[in-house]
Amino acid sequence: MPSCPDLYEPVATWFATHRRPLPWRDSHTSPWGVLVSEIMSQQTPVSRVAEPWRAWMKRWPTAHALAHADAAEVLLAWGSLGYPRRALRLLECARIVERDHGGELPVGVDALTALPGIGSYTAAAVACFAQGQRACVLDTNIRRVLTRVLDAKPSVKAHVTKHDRDRFDALVPDAPERARIWNEGIMELGALVCRARTPLCEACPLAPHCAWLDAGRPGLGERTTRPQGYEGTDRQIRGKILKTLREGGEATVGTLEVESGTDPDRFARLLADLLDEGFISRTPEGKIALGSPSRFSPRN
Repeated sequence: MPSCPDLYEPVATWFATHRRPLPWRDSHTSPWGVLVSEIMSQQTPVSRVAEPWRAWMKRWPTAHALAHADAAEVLLAWGSLGYPRRALRLLECARIVERDHGGELPVGVDALTALPGIGSYTAAAVACFAQGQRACVLDTNIRRVLTRVLDAKPSVKAHVTKHDRDRFDALVPDAPERARIWNEGIMELGALVCRARTPLCEACPLAPHCAWLDAGRPGLGERTTRPQGYEGTDRQIRGKILKTLREGGEATVGTLEVESGTDPDRFARLLADLLDEGFISRTPEGKIALGSPSRFSPRN
């Protein structure tokens, strides 16, 4: 296995020149801002996240600010980022940070993973990128780069094994600032150069060390899993219902059924699910609106 210095220096040099000016990479971004960017970037291309992130942070710059929002506001602001459950998890996280930690994110991977909706990747990313902690950050891009360089394999397994995690962790420099550059650099390399289906090996700073390139890039172009469709899925229909409410405010059940474009039984099931999960609620007038029923309760 190549040593850490053999890989770190070319990655750091490349990253210094090619890093994208993503707004959350600004040195003044708080740990909370980095957490919001990581949640928004899950299953959503980074190119679609920058503007919603700026708007979100202008409205709710801290966990304290978000903790006092209601679910309807949060879902409306989440807009078309997709997977709106993430927005509700972020709201829940903000309320717990406000209640248990005085509005400030706790420091370190273990403390962060204790928060709702924060997995090992997100916790490591926040700890490393925003809290000055050495951590092994393992997203799909990082794992793909390191799997190709070390193992000559074209893609990554569904789940990282302890053996692989230990190997990848051994490559992370001990100094926190170098660890940050390493993790961000490898992640950027995977996003821009060592891409899944169209890698730009001629532009890769790790090409001299890459076992996959030496082996002739085996498996490139082979589809190992069938892509999951979106058209006609429950997720698409749920998205149509939420989109109608975001754009028009309250709506009758009949209007939502028509806009959903699905059969009555399926619509009724999906509407019930959205009600149970807190995405929507019934108003006192019997219409459907974004958010939980508490928003219609009298305030003291």
